[in-house]
Amino acid sequence: MAEKIRKIAVLTSGGDAPGMNAAIRASVRHADSNGLAVCGFRRGYCGILEDDYVPLDRRSVSNIVGAGGTFLMTDRSPEFNLPEGRQKAAEVLRSHDVDALIVIGGDGSLRGALDLYNDTGIPVVGIPGTIDNDLAYTDFTLGFDTAVNTVLWAINSLRDTMNSHNKVTFVEVMGRRCGDIALHAGLSGGAEYILVPEVPFDLRTIADDILGSVKLGKKSNLIVVAEGAGKMEDLCREFAEYTGLTPRQTRLGFIQRGGSPTYRDRLLACRFGIRAVDLLLAGKGGYAVGVRGTEIIEMPIAEAVAMKKTIDLDLYRQASSLI
Repeated sequence: MAEKIRKIAVLTSGGDAPGMNAAIRASVRHADSNGLAVCGFRRGYCGILEDDYVPLDRRSVSNIVGAGGTFLMTDRSPEFNLPEGRQKAAEVLRSHDVDALIVIGGDGSLRGALDLYNDTGIPVVGIPGTIDNDLAYTDFTLGFDTAVNTVLWAINSLRDTMNSHNKVTFVEVMGRRCGDIALHAGLSGGAEYILVPEVPFDLRTIADDILGSVKLGKKSNLIVVAEGAGKMEDLCREFAEYTGLTPRQTRLGFIQRGGSPTYRDRLLACRFGIRAVDLLLAGKGGYAVGVRGTEIIEMPIAEAVAMKKTIDLDLYRQASSLI
């Protein structure tokens, strides 16, 4: 039988994502409702190793549900990747009487949580927080919906100026290995073409199609490019060589990580935080929470991170049919 949990710690790791604060709040308040003490460590695994400790209670997480970023801050820790770093982290956690840990972050953060659990036995539960939506075991990760809506806002604004100047525009969005932001934002934003790292494309064919539409009087053409699909400057140069048209370039960058989380991300954060605490209370360490359809799920982290993420090809074909 698992030992009784009396105190948990919460941290955010890796890239920040909208909804992380809401997940912290839900974890802290649900833990408090179940009689648990809670603390946080600033700047992820770095904060544990540097003993950057902060007590958390219901009041300390007030008014953060709608704030972007993470008030616990985040970082990456090469030291934690080493076995001796994880042993040191366990010593720090135990020095504060921490019995279990909730980690909010992406693939690397969940792998770190699994290593800590395997090496030291400290129960850990992971919450998937990354705008890239690049974890295969869950339909959606925390922050993805907000990031897509941010891209949509940018696309809507760009359409106005594109129509005014009769321009072709390339918009680069985040996604080195996963094109979900580009696919979902491009489809819902009416992009003429969507370039993702998972699907090969022929830029010459795209250029010919757009040149034909321009000759027929189309005022704007938008190409959404996931950063992993190719270097935007090279794509634009090749496009100009093929067509004689000089496209505009817009790189959205870190604006996609910021902003107040959407309703969907806030709701997901609350449900993730509650399930994470419940798993620890049930003695189930080494798990990650996720969502399938409308149901919150749990899965051993080892299985979750071993799953290979693939793009939704049906959705991609649907987007292609709307050109």
